[in-house]
Amino acid sequence: MPVHDWSRVEAGLFHHFHHSWIEELQRALNAGVLPPDYYALAEQYAGVLGPDVLTLQGTVPNSDGDAPEWSPVGRDPGEGNLALAEPRLAVSGETEMEFYRRKQSRVVVRHVSGDRVVAMIEVVSPGNKNNRTGIEAFVRKAAELLDRRVHLLILDLLPPGPRDPRGIHALIWEFIEGVEPPAPERPLTLASYETDFSVRAFVVPVAVGDRLVDMPLFLAPRGCVEVPLEETYQSAFAAFPRRWRRVLEGSTA
Repeated sequence: MPVHDWSRVEAGLFHHFHHSWIEELQRALNAGVLPPDYYALAEQYAGVLGPDVLTLQGTVPNSDGDAPEWSPVGRDPGEGNLALAEPRLAVSGETEMEFYRRKQSRVVVRHVSGDRVVAMIEVVSPGNKNNRTGIEAFVRKAAELLDRRVHLLILDLLPPGPRDPRGIHALIWEFIEGVEPPAPERPLTLASYETDFSVRAFVVPVAVGDRLVDMPLFLAPRGCVEVPLEETYQSAFAAFPRRWRRVLEGSTA
């Protein structure tokens, strides 16, 4: 099934497909793609890209008491912290794109040892690209996660806009490396990032009408699984409302 032109439908419809694809991805990972000691969850966060991986995931000694390993460490709000509450005032307004950005989900892969986060899959949404603040926050969080040695797979099926004229990967790579990568051959991007003492990027440019290729998702340096993008995309699209499938397929029937 070829990649569709998602600019033909409104952001809310892509938001719906986004969640379906995330569910199919985590289902495929848990059905045999991941090794037994790993599991995937579709998780929703109030942040732009990362869980509070950056604040909740600290270091704890390993079983031998030697070098620390990354592990999620929960914070007890009763330990020296003020209790937080919802504001009493009603919300006066909220942009639609910001709403979609905050409500999107991503696949988070954890290892059973302490349930530590090792990798994430992010499907870029219109809300990530809608304004300068959103896209800068997305890029910054991606760089922070890589710095924390959380491997990433970023799937961007939306055309570049004025804030990412060379695509999301170009912005991320310029942020972490300080140089612009070569101009992409096609407008859409699949990008897998392996992080260790350095970051390596595996980028596949795609265009509307292309079939998706399987992409590596790193669980450790030099160790990855292949994520079945085409298969999961097809499953998610098959469950998309027929009325909008016809629009995306260019059918008037």
